[in-house]
Parts: sequence; C-alpha cells; structure tokens
Amino acid sequence: MNTKLHCLVLFLFFGYCVKAQDTLWHHKKCAVVLTYDDALDVDIDNAAPALDSLGLKATFYLSNYTETLDTRTAGWRAIAAKGHELGNHTYYHPCLGNLPGRSFVTPEDDLNNYSVLDVDKEIHIMNTLLKAIDGKGSRTFAYPCGDMKIRDSFYLDPIKNEFTGARSVRPEMLHIQDVKLYDIGCYGINGESGDQLVSLVQKAMDSHTLLVFLFHGVGGGHSLNVSLPAHSQLLHFLKQHENEIWIAPMTEVAEYIQHYQSSSK
Repeated sequence: MNTKLHCLVLFLFFGYCVKAQDTLWHHKKCAVVLTYDDALDVDIDNAAPALDSLGLKATFYLSNYTETLDTRTAGWRAIAAKGHELGNHTYYHPCLGNLPGRSFVTPEDDLNNYSVLDVDKEIHIMNTLLKAIDGKGSRTFAYPCGDMKIRDSFYLDPIKNEFTGARSVRPEMLHIQDVKLYDIGCYGINGESGDQLVSLVQKAMDSHTLLVFLFHGVGGGHSLNVSLPAHSQLLHFLKQHENEIWIAPMTEVAEYIQHYQSSSK
C-alpha cells in the first residue's frame, strides 16, 4: 500500500472511531447527570430555579427525614411538572452507624438494625409516596450514605426491578458499556470551585463517558455545600455546550444505557 493510500485508510478508520464515540451518548460526546440529595429547602429555593432558568433537567433524590415532603409538597410537585426526576432516597435515610463520621445516625435509622425486608418496605412506601406526588412510574434510587448492604446482602436486589437504575457514591467516569446500572458512580461535591466543576465536564467530554454530580447544599443548607457562583458557572457551561453534552435526569440516562447494553450483546 502506498503512503497516500495508507494515510487515507488511517484517516477514515480513526475518523470513524472518533465519530462513533461522539454519538454514543444520545448523539453527544458524553452524558452529564445532575443529582441533588436529601430533599433540602435549598433544592426548591436555589437549585431548581437555577436549572429552570436555563432549561436544564436534573434528578432530586428525596427522603422525608428533612420533612420537606410534608411541608413543601407543592414545591416538589412543581419541580416534577417541569421535567425533573423525583428519585427515591428511602423515607428515613438509614445509614450504617458504626462507620467513621456517622455520629448523625440514630439507632432507629441505623441500617445495622434493619432487615432487608425492613428497608425494602420503606423503599416501596417511598415509591408510592413519590408517585402520589408526581404521577410517574419510572424513577431511580440513590443509596443513603452510599451504603448498599445489610451485612452480606445487597438490600436493593429483591426490588431493583422497581427502578431503572441506582446511584452509589464512588467517583468514576465510565464508558457506556461499562456502567453498572444498579451501582452508578458519582462525584460528591463539597466546596469545589466553578472551574473545578467545569474541568470534570471537560474530562467527560474528552473521554466520552458518563459524569454524575452529587450535590447536597447549594448556596447553604447542608455541611456538604457548593457555592451559588460555582453551581451557576457549571450550569452555564453545560448550557453553552449542550450540543456536545447530553444533560438529562438519571432515569432517562439509565434507560438509554440499559437499551444500549442490551442491544450490543
């Protein structure tokens, strides 16, 4: 093969590979999911209005230990009506209380004191409550504190078919074929600058992977917090590059991954 022909073959081959990578995520370079945990007042007051001002959609993982499902039901219903996902984060947010930094876990909400049946009933009740709020049947789950097991048992296994996927707390960016739908990693945010948040997105774009953000406080409201300017800088970057980045609620992205993985077997 002469040099010119060889170069043409390489160009066509690698050009095709780059193009294929660029279209894996709903015809975009990567996917970004914005998630907000714990049903905080700042979700309704700060996060949702910022998202809506730019037409971006996210997932809010709700528990009622903050009691906003009781006190601000109309606010959550309005968020769902604008296309955001209300995800299941259990009703009481049980976590393993015997780990470092878990002094906030009460004996009643200690996952060590639950059975698999106990937590699955609680999750199912939360699904029923969320459906009463948003009328939707498709949603995802987020493990409180990232705890997935009761002793040696993965507690979601008996009822995982109630969800399109589940988010853990392990920081990672994976290619679409490598994502584990019931153990989706994420980047927990606490004090990062806007530039740092944007750099994570740029890394996902370069690597053609899934990037999930986990926020708690947005402009306050939680010890784990992102400032309003940093949050705004991230959202504006996503909006400016939405022709290259697929930004969607977790349940939509999980359904897309499931379809891709099933069809590529």
